[in-house]
Amino acid sequence: MSDTPIIQAENVSYSYDGAIVLEDVNLAIGERDFAYIVGPNGGGKTTLLKLFLGLLQPRTGAVRVFGQPPERGRHRVGYVPQSYAYDALFPIRVIDVVLMGRIDRSRTFGPYRLRDRNAALDALRQVEIEHFRNRPLGSLSGGERQRVLIARALAGEPDILLMDEPTASLDLAVETELYRLLSQLHARMTVAMVSHDVGFVAESITKVICVNRRVFVHPTSRITSEIISEMYGSDIRMVRHDDKRRGDEFHA
Repeated sequence: MSDTPIIQAENVSYSYDGAIVLEDVNLAIGERDFAYIVGPNGGGKTTLLKLFLGLLQPRTGAVRVFGQPPERGRHRVGYVPQSYAYDALFPIRVIDVVLMGRIDRSRTFGPYRLRDRNAALDALRQVEIEHFRNRPLGSLSGGERQRVLIARALAGEPDILLMDEPTASLDLAVETELYRLLSQLHARMTVAMVSHDVGFVAESITKVICVNRRVFVHPTSRITSEIISEMYGSDIRMVRHDDKRRGDEFHA
């Protein structure tokens, strides 16, 4: 693996209508990292992800993806948004949603090619729902729809998977299954995931990026109750999940 950062931010600041959201951000995400981006609501987590994608431009500083501006490296990035608006009664099939991930790699007009369809089916196999390919999207559960969105991102054959709160509104059992899937994907690609949850799966996640206007990067093993309390500024309970300290609780 290369030591060159896959994603790098240097002295980055961003503001909305003059209000500073991110200030003096410096971080690096390396090849095969599983970066967990946490922080309070309004702290700048989603803004940071949009800067990685090139959907926003920093007020100061620079973001690089594969050593170039994000918009030039975007074709190597798979993105799972925080929400996906659709009409539950519209009869769109799972395979049709996943094929949308091939648009940048396919022709602008005309039918999808065999390679596109094979890539979409392979993506569905990776998230273990190939048998749902002809089901209407609206007939699936929340966890199943989340897998469809991940498959759509994977269909573009990315080297990085960026996700904005993929476990939001999922119950614990489904969330656990999703982490298992992400751990498998992390074995062959870089993963960066925004979350509001401060519980950590230490055996999978390599670094925690704490975002609350400023950004601090920590190895998972160094996250303490003091760090969480400083970041959130309120009473909060954190449950750690790892093989050495399973079940330990820290109260900030």
